[in-house]
Amino acid sequence: MGNMKTVWDNPAEIIRHLQPENPVMVFAPTVLQARARSFVEGFPGLVTYAVKSNPEEAVIENLVTAGISGFDVASPAEIDLIGRMAPRAARHYHNPVRSRAEIAQAIEAKILAWSVDSRSELDKLLDAVPVEFDGKGVEISPRFKLPVMGAIYDFGSKFGATPEYAAEMLKLVADRGYIPSLTFHPGTQCTDPIAWESYIHVAKEICDMAGVKAHRLNVGGGFPSHRVAGVEPDLTSIFTEIGETVAESFGTDAPDLVCEPGRGLCADAFSLITRVKAVRDGMAVFLNDGVYGGLAELPIVGNLDRIEVLDPQGRPRGGDVTGRIIFGPTCDSVDRLPGELPLPADVVEGDYVIFHGAGAYSVVTNTRFNGFGAMGHATVMNL
Repeated sequence: MGNMKTVWDNPAEIIRHLQPENPVMVFAPTVLQARARSFVEGFPGLVTYAVKSNPEEAVIENLVTAGISGFDVASPAEIDLIGRMAPRAARHYHNPVRSRAEIAQAIEAKILAWSVDSRSELDKLLDAVPVEFDGKGVEISPRFKLPVMGAIYDFGSKFGATPEYAAEMLKLVADRGYIPSLTFHPGTQCTDPIAWESYIHVAKEICDMAGVKAHRLNVGGGFPSHRVAGVEPDLTSIFTEIGETVAESFGTDAPDLVCEPGRGLCADAFSLITRVKAVRDGMAVFLNDGVYGGLAELPIVGNLDRIEVLDPQGRPRGGDVTGRIIFGPTCDSVDRLPGELPLPADVVEGDYVIFHGAGAYSVVTNTRFNGFGAMGHATVMNL
């Protein structure tokens, strides 16, 4: 099916007219732009989009249109993508571990903002990165970690220094003439505003230990998307909590703020249309997409339960809801969604299951394993 040039009204219209056999990722630019504006207008600082969550060119274009002026880039390929599509935007290279070849490519691109979480990686930067490009100072932000709280996935298991270690690096960054800043990531899908509070307090403690005023504080990603039916995240409360906690902790020494949302920006602008291949003996449901395709992250972060089940005419199924085991299409027993998913009891082969809020870590992780995963792409006005 590939990319469709028609702009449809909604996913049900696509099902009714096309009855697609392969999965279709449906994109609503108006939803993405509205979410981007809510971040730009509500967050008390610079909003940088985490490109890795969905690097589709249409996503980048619509974010720029909506006012996003910064991007969190984690690889040379993402640096080049944003350099080409948004040449005036800020690019923050906040993957804290890089090869020397990757550092050289970023220097060639004149990247002004870097993060680091170990002395060995900091030494690489100090050896190679100039303190300024074209009269603009280069920023290096030690990344620190705390025990995860209120998130569904802990980034601290891979990234982040202890506060004491971060203070040592912050002082060295300042002593060497770079712009000293700090960064952290509270973890994925933080629905509780308090998840940011302890990090911000510790950021002030790090500055005090180092005797350094941080120029900026990057409060990371973690901003939630709408994954649970009937429970829409309260982004305004999160923004307010961040701003008030920074003011309380830092007072007149408050750093400028930066955030780097990924799923919080892009996820809710997409829905994934899947088709039921089989209902085995009236029990387990087999879909034409699964964990090797657009649903790759579900075994890690849990099911999306914002789902609709429609018949081939685009009409909702209305039977009593019951939990079903859901398998993907591949000849691999790992290809299964976690737990059970609540589906109408009258779901049958040929029906469609739509996963709303599927725009993050989905398109970019489609593997085409076992010959499956051919995904169509469509644009809609509403989701």
